[in-house]
Amino acid sequence: MKKLLIIITVLLMINLDAQAKNNNNLKQQKNMNNTAILHTANEFVSKGNYESFLAYCTTDTKWVFVGERILHGKEEVRAYMKEFYIEPPVFDVELAIEEGDFVTVTGNIRLKNKNGKYEHFNYCDIWRFENGKIAELKAFVIEKKP
Repeated sequence: MKKLLIIITVLLMINLDAQAKNNNNLKQQKNMNNTAILHTANEFVSKGNYESFLAYCTTDTKWVFVGERILHGKEEVRAYMKEFYIEPPVFDVELAIEEGDFVTVTGNIRLKNKNGKYEHFNYCDIWRFENGKIAELKAFVIEKKP
């Protein structure tokens, strides 16, 4: 019985420590401005770690690629990344403007296509945040012609 109480106590301490670390990470994320959160999340995309990026999104995140498609929820975003990010995209951010819950970013992006060649695009993304997480993206993406 004594051993069981010791084991339960140790497990509770480990659980409390894990919860404290998780709460600390959430506090740090809430203290970051939305531009910094987006930058941190996109670092994961640049490294091909899409699951860590998706942790920065709300469950019901909505991505609108104007004139092309709309993605509803993390599962559709995950499927999109799997299909189009054959290799991690290469971003070149020109400008980021934050106002309230919104961050607008302009720049260039390179994506490797199924033939192994890079396609180049200009973009203007409008990101909306809820409680430190990406809730919505409205993306204007234009292919650069050679």
